[in-house]
Amino acid sequence: MIVMGVETSCDETSVAISKNGKTMLSNVVLSQMELHASFGGVVPEIASREHVKGITAVFEEALKQAKLTAQDIDLVAVTKGPGLIGSLLVGINAAKAFAYAHDKPIVGVHHIAGHIYANQIEGEMRFPLVCLVVSGGHTELILMRDHYRFEKLGETLDDAVGEAFDKVARVLGLGYPGGPKIDAQAMKGSPRYPMPDVPLKDRFDFSYSGLKSHVINTLNTLKMKGQTVDVPDMCASFQEAAVEQLIVKSKMAMESTGATMFMIAGGVAANKRLRERVADAFADVDVLVPPFAYCTDNAAMMSIAGYYRYREQPSDQGLSINGFPRLDLSQHEK
Repeated sequence: MIVMGVETSCDETSVAISKNGKTMLSNVVLSQMELHASFGGVVPEIASREHVKGITAVFEEALKQAKLTAQDIDLVAVTKGPGLIGSLLVGINAAKAFAYAHDKPIVGVHHIAGHIYANQIEGEMRFPLVCLVVSGGHTELILMRDHYRFEKLGETLDDAVGEAFDKVARVLGLGYPGGPKIDAQAMKGSPRYPMPDVPLKDRFDFSYSGLKSHVINTLNTLKMKGQTVDVPDMCASFQEAAVEQLIVKSKMAMESTGATMFMIAGGVAANKRLRERVADAFADVDVLVPPFAYCTDNAAMMSIAGYYRYREQPSDQGLSINGFPRLDLSQHEK
């Protein structure tokens, strides 16, 4: 089965083509990161407009790189949510137009399902497994007992971990996106600034608002005392505390469920310190970590997830697909 994936949930315009839920034939990503960097974050109106400008060329390039024609496509899979509604609708309408014009079935795919299935591209998922989803908008622990069967164990009660990275980077003057910048600075520092303990130790839920506020308050206190902050050390301190919470909660989930595989997914899965801690903490179980190229938003992951979505629940949603700015993973059939 040849699956075309379409992803426009935020600020990447992407179209990819895969074969049989495994082999990537093309993956074209048109990023808007530099355009939004001057604003310190993604501007929804600009993102939508840029998707409109680039979507046709990305479709054409994906087919060209795969050396296929539109008639070779067996299924179209498009991100339906969650995400920026204007951005989502550009991809959804483009995917619908392609599917309608070429008489192809089309399914809507949950964005987080895509991130999870990025691990399947170069690895092999074995069940039961626990996946830690970490990105700018999501921090969740997902249990899977089989393909396309998702059970949410816990989630953030306030800020997502990626959002906390972005906000801390902003107050430190590091710019956007914050995750890679803090990661790079932390490698040059040591975690010597005190940080709060991991909250909610008896639950799978996360909380990053307190950690973010603690960093901001520490910076203000140092400024009032006329002292300067050591940016690499502050980054190392914040990052270590942020990652520690992820590891503690993930170990709880693995022990509670008896899962035999652990995975990470999402943009923050590219964090080098998180990858190191995962390798150490889960040395006694199978671990899957997505390649760096598939951590941030891309259509490759959506095409793989779309393959399993269609294989496990074969239904042609056709022109009834809509976009959802908020969409729980348990509602992936909505």
